[in-house]
Amino acid sequence: MKKVVLSLAILMLSGGVFAQKANVNKAKNKALSSESPDFAGAREAIKLALEDPTTKDLANTWYVAGLIGYKENEKLFLDAQLGQQIDERQKGKAVVESYDYFVKADELGQIPNEKGKISAKPRRDIKPKMMEYFTNQLNLVSYGALLFEDDKDYKGAYDVFMRYLNIPNLPMFANPKDQAKLPQDSAYQMIKYFAALSASNAKMSDEAIALFRDLTDDNYETLTVYQLLYQEYYQVKDTANYVEVLKEGHQKFPQEPWFLQNLINHFIFTDQKKEAMVYLDAAIEAEPSIAQYHYVKGNLEEAFGNREVAIEAFKKAVELDPKLADAYAGMGRVYYNQAVKIQDDAINIKDEAAFEAEQAKANALFEQSVPYFKQAVEAAPDDMDYKRTLRALYYRLGMEAEYEALSKEMGM
Repeated sequence: MKKVVLSLAILMLSGGVFAQKANVNKAKNKALSSESPDFAGAREAIKLALEDPTTKDLANTWYVAGLIGYKENEKLFLDAQLGQQIDERQKGKAVVESYDYFVKADELGQIPNEKGKISAKPRRDIKPKMMEYFTNQLNLVSYGALLFEDDKDYKGAYDVFMRYLNIPNLPMFANPKDQAKLPQDSAYQMIKYFAALSASNAKMSDEAIALFRDLTDDNYETLTVYQLLYQEYYQVKDTANYVEVLKEGHQKFPQEPWFLQNLINHFIFTDQKKEAMVYLDAAIEAEPSIAQYHYVKGNLEEAFGNREVAIEAFKKAVELDPKLADAYAGMGRVYYNQAVKIQDDAINIKDEAAFEAEQAKANALFEQSVPYFKQAVEAAPDDMDYKRTLRALYYRLGMEAEYEALSKEMGM
């Protein structure tokens, strides 16, 4: 009785295998029909074979699954060539679908059978199709561009571009002769660049950083790549790496002020004034005619307590740019802050005459600051901060007419 049951089980198993292999053939026939291919029907048939234990691990099952999308893409391409309107998104989805199935089919095809042999057929059939997806950019690249530009689906675009970029790394193309047919040239680097942009826009900083890092070695849009790489590190608050990128960028592009400016800003904002001054002096040496550099130098020198040097830096800044209101205000601030310091120190003076003498010194410095703040207001008439400071100076110094006129101008 047990033998009978066992025989029935074997018959049932064989029937399942034949049924699913029939589904594979059915799917293939529907997809390959030259007159009226039925891609939906083909997918429905192959779905059963992809899920059934008797056929889901067979390379041919996955190859036929890939063939469906491949043939649909081929048909849609021909329709477009004939001037017909096609669904570009469906075309792209068909390419991606077939790509993934072909990769799986090749993987399964490399598993030795019970006799320890590997069938050459799946890979032999798949390779030219995958090569086509690499050499013809109307497939993966075109679809990735559609997702990026039209749909703003940056994660989707990244995934599609990465499939393209990974083709030369597939095991089926490990042979040096095949590698020669898959050049990682400027067109390849361009797609890597857009994959990086896609990752960046999708807030996938780790992926974007990896690609931008690769591109720094590829000599593709290197200046922009370094700037974008800095921004990615900045977004994830990786200070050590974004400072390193700025330094590398400055070394590679010494004539490009962007890297120096951001380095200087970083050191200023992190209270590393000595480091900031080193890079600022380098920036001034490289481009001495940029007024903003001298203005920043004035601020740093003031912070170091070098008031006279600061004044000279501010003067150089307005010499180069007479409309640079901040530099006029910088000069006024040097005198203003000195006056405030004298007043603060005089609070503890008990002798009235000595106290009055210190007050006179402070007022003299306040008076010295007035013309500079007036110039700042003239250079930037809409800046209320300068006007408020100037108005306070008029009040402090008893300049009533000037005080009233400016108050009226300010609507106060």
